[in-house]
Amino acid sequence: MQKKILFLIPNLKHGGAEKVLVNLANNMDEKKYNVTIQTLFDVGVHKKNIKPHIAYKSLFKREFRGNTYLFKCFTAEFWWKRIVKEHYDIVISYLEGPTARILSGCNDSETKRVSWLHIELNTPKLAAQGFRTVEEAQKAYDGFDRIVAVSCRVRKCFQESLNITHPIDVLYNTNETEKIQEQACESVNDDRFVTGDVPCLCSVAKLMKTKGFDRLLVAHKRLLDEGQQHRIYILGIGEEKDYIEKKIEEYGLRDSFILLGFQENPYKYVSKCDLYVCSSRREGFSTAVTEALIVGTPVVSTDCSGAKELLGEHDEFGVVVENSTEGIYRGMKRMLEEPGLMDHYREQAQIRGMHFSREKTVAAVENMLESIK
Repeated sequence: MQKKILFLIPNLKHGGAEKVLVNLANNMDEKKYNVTIQTLFDVGVHKKNIKPHIAYKSLFKREFRGNTYLFKCFTAEFWWKRIVKEHYDIVISYLEGPTARILSGCNDSETKRVSWLHIELNTPKLAAQGFRTVEEAQKAYDGFDRIVAVSCRVRKCFQESLNITHPIDVLYNTNETEKIQEQACESVNDDRFVTGDVPCLCSVAKLMKTKGFDRLLVAHKRLLDEGQQHRIYILGIGEEKDYIEKKIEEYGLRDSFILLGFQENPYKYVSKCDLYVCSSRREGFSTAVTEALIVGTPVVSTDCSGAKELLGEHDEFGVVVENSTEGIYRGMKRMLEEPGLMDHYREQAQIRGMHFSREKTVAAVENMLESIK
């Protein structure tokens, strides 16, 4: 008999969690699970990627100002009754915050509840985002049947912030590995994307402060000033776009730091670059870094959550640097200047990428769901 599973998430915009949720739902065993994805807001580029056998529903047609306040204004029990109108065997909040609070209001004793953590919540205030108080968050998370973190550091931060004592599983994100490798082979018909004359670096992320593109710009300019010619391509959109464009003009980097916007297929760009750089101040478990490894592109990453789990405690599969502008600069400089280093890490990336296969990550999630009693 199929288990009815509900995934609740705010939206299906162009973020990593939204993307890997669709990947996971699409690949779960249809014979074992009847899966529904429900959003609070019916927006996002990943909605169209949901396979036909996955049910989809939403609460509001679009986002609106004050929605965070609205979800706190009423009780969790109120929102549970308003949003989840049928019985499920397992309900899963696939992001921290409002959706976790909503599912904490479940009054169905036959329904098991799971909360999925995607980012470092390293203070009680951050861990309680979406809740009225830290005390309310503590009580809510203590009531979940299972908590899942996407990396060991995400788990550690959460346990320390809310003093969670019951076990937290670590399950890695699901990536469409075969599809990624197939799309990586496609040609790029984009006049802005030029390779072969100088080393080409790239990064894929929302244009937001936590992704550290302001730091990447400074490191990039410093290397150019030292005569180390290279070019950087950024794939993504976000609220920091105007600020980053202003800095590009201010530093005179229009021809070497190029914003390519959101791309349906970023893999064909990443696979043709010499190096992937993750300049993030904070991550959970970087989907984009995982995808870079899958397509065999060497990686330099700041020491944010998940970086060493992906690249090795001792830089076995990529280079992990201090989480600072200086760290980013030094990592890029080393990769660009040390003979044979990028070739070595290209081989290591391909080896590591196989560890995050679709089959392994989906099986791990299904095993977790079956273990909930």
